[in-house]
Formats: sequence, C-alpha cells, structure tokens
Amino acid sequence: MDALWSALGLVFGHPLQFWQLPEDVSVHGAGIDRLLIAVHVFMAVLFVGWGAFYLYCLVKFRARAGHTATYVPPHARITSWLEVGVVVVEVALLFGLSMPLWGAYKNSPPPDSSSLHVHVVAEQYAWNFHYAGKDGVFGRTRADLISSDNPLGLDPDDPAGKDDVTTINQLHLRVNQPVIVELTSKDVIHSFSIPVMRVKQDVIPGQRIPIWWTAVKTGTWEIACAQLCGLGHYRMRGMVTVDTAEDFDKWLAENAPAAQ
Repeated sequence: MDALWSALGLVFGHPLQFWQLPEDVSVHGAGIDRLLIAVHVFMAVLFVGWGAFYLYCLVKFRARAGHTATYVPPHARITSWLEVGVVVVEVALLFGLSMPLWGAYKNSPPPDSSSLHVHVVAEQYAWNFHYAGKDGVFGRTRADLISSDNPLGLDPDDPAGKDDVTTINQLHLRVNQPVIVELTSKDVIHSFSIPVMRVKQDVIPGQRIPIWWTAVKTGTWEIACAQLCGLGHYRMRGMVTVDTAEDFDKWLAENAPAAQ
C-alpha cells in the first residue's frame, strides 16, 4: 500500500491535492485516505477495462455482410481469470485494508487518564458539548431538566456536576491527545462530521455512540451535520479548536462555572 501511495504521488503530485481531499490532521486519517484512493483506482481500472471491452465488442461483432450471428456463448478462459482477479482484489481491499482500518478506528483506546472524554448531545440545530470538571466525573443529567438555560439537563443537586464545563457549537481539544467522544441526540438522527479529522458518525436518539481520534495539529476547523435533520439543517455548524496543552487548560479554566 505504501508503494501504491508513493507511485500515485509521483504521477499526480500530492495525492490529497489530486483527489481534492481535505487537509488531514488526525492520526488515522492517512489510512482512510489510502483506502479511499485504492478503491477509486480499482474502480477506474474496472471502468476503463470494461469500457474498452464494450468498444471491442461493438467493432468485433458489428453486423456486416457475410457474417451470421451465433447464439452459443463462447467459452474463454481469459474472462474467467479476469473475474477471479476482480474477486481477489475486492477480498484484499476488504480483509487487508478495510476491516483492519475499521477495527483500529472503531475500537476505543483504553479509558485511562491520557484520554480526553467529551459528551456530545445533538439537537435541532446545535451541538452541545459537555466536559467533566477537575474531579474528572461527569455530572448527572435528566431529560426533565432540559431548558434553554440548561440544554444538557444537568442536575444542579449533583455535586459531581458543579464544576462541569458545557459549550454550544464550540469543541476544544488538546493536540496529540486521544479524545473519546460519546454521541447522542435529543430529537432526530444527526451526523457528527469533522472532515479534516476523517471523523463521521451518525448520532441516534436514545443511543450513546462512542468514537475516538487524535488530532496532530493545532488550529480551528468546522464541524458539520452530514445528515439532513430538518429545515434548519444548514445552521447546524460548530467549530473544533485544537489547542496546545497550555491553551486548552486555560480555556477550560476560563469556561468553568464560578465556585459556589
């Protein structure tokens, strides 16, 4: 796969530029890009091959004087070998690239102190982010407490939630730190999408779906909803900011609730 990636770079220049893929700022992004490009190259080869065969048949078997049609299909080994070759390549893509990449991407890292945990609650039309405070424990939430002033329904009687940080449409992460995000929705199906981090996951009401990734570059990028979720779908836009460890800690302290 590395050889294919290098060859594509020699022919087309930087593969991301040729394929019009967005910037990659995640650890797992390169593997996803390579799989996407390999699949599209294979599709292009099939398209050219079958197109050439179609044109050959149009010329070879065209109606002309002195030739009669035969209704018995020919038995040629080359077509069988070509079909076997296609199956082999598809199996290699599935079991050699797709499934290992899916397993590595979907299996959450150990939930230890090195990972940042964030709860994300989607709604029409906003992303609500919930960080545990200094105690590292998320406060209890209740659906009956949800309001315009308390979009997550944090229980004010739960001591664990006194220092929790909540934001709307603003996700902050530490660079080079794994982040485990648990997704759920208040209303309809949404889709949490950060293209530059190669992250996309449907958000299902009544389910808490974990995803994880590691950002390797500081900066600010867009969070989009990739699922048509209503008339205001176009407004469901958030921002993700990847900070240095010092800047993240400063931001978290600035947004922490005042001590009571």
